[in-house]
Amino acid sequence: MNYQWYDVIGNIGVLIILGCYLLLQLNKLASSELSFSVFNGLGALLILISLTYEFNLSAFIIELFWLLISLFGVATYLLKRRATS
Repeated sequence: MNYQWYDVIGNIGVLIILGCYLLLQLNKLASSELSFSVFNGLGALLILISLTYEFNLSAFIIELFWLLISLFGVATYLLKRRATS
């Protein structure tokens, strides 16, 4: 295997998502917090960037939906915050 810059980007994305999940399980981060959705979305985006160079359809589909769900979480958070202010 030839390790490229886009592999580094994808691995950073994986670490971000795994870190969020670990913090969630340790009760250090709530799924309702904005940072949870932002970091999950960022991780998915970085993985998607890496997949444009070494494409894998199954991984692309899961990361695309992970990004879309994260964006939904960000939008929901912002709408709730706007409604309470």
